[in-house]
Amino acid sequence: MWTWGERFLETAGLLAPQAFEAVVDAVASIPYGRPSCRTPEGVLEDGRGTCSTKHMLLALVCADLFPERELRLVNRVYRLDPAAAEQLFGLEVAKSVPAMGLVDVHTYATALVDGARLPIDVTFPRGAPWDGHSPMPLACGPGEDLPAGPNPLASKAILVMERCDPAVREPFIVALTASLGRPG
Repeated sequence: MWTWGERFLETAGLLAPQAFEAVVDAVASIPYGRPSCRTPEGVLEDGRGTCSTKHMLLALVCADLFPERELRLVNRVYRLDPAAAEQLFGLEVAKSVPAMGLVDVHTYATALVDGARLPIDVTFPRGAPWDGHSPMPLACGPGEDLPAGPNPLASKAILVMERCDPAVREPFIVALTASLGRPG
């Protein structure tokens, strides 16, 4: 029987043991996109994941390999207008955001690093490796942070249902995938 840590290291082609920042970078390097099964298993099988599924995978791997990091998942409800979308994601994604903006829910993690709780965001592949000590910038704007709890997909689904317009949100997710879902 394998652990999540062992399975991820094998899938990612990493040799054990790995430093925390190397594992964070390896999960971040997985292309953005909805896996056919929206689970950590789906991320490994399809080689792509969303903010929710990639952070769930990271949480499982860290529970095995780095329990001292006490990784926690957070759902952030935020508002995005076209100008902010262009700054964060580029012009093509910004074109999918209506003039009045949209509300989305972003999942990220926090972890204990050098005695402080820092944000960790592995949603999109990063250009440079993470230094292992600095807060990672979030792939969203400011908003309301809520603990994702023991079932992050369910808590996010409730927030999306209550606060997001699917007719506006879905084209945005499709544009993110098309624009930012390519490897490194």
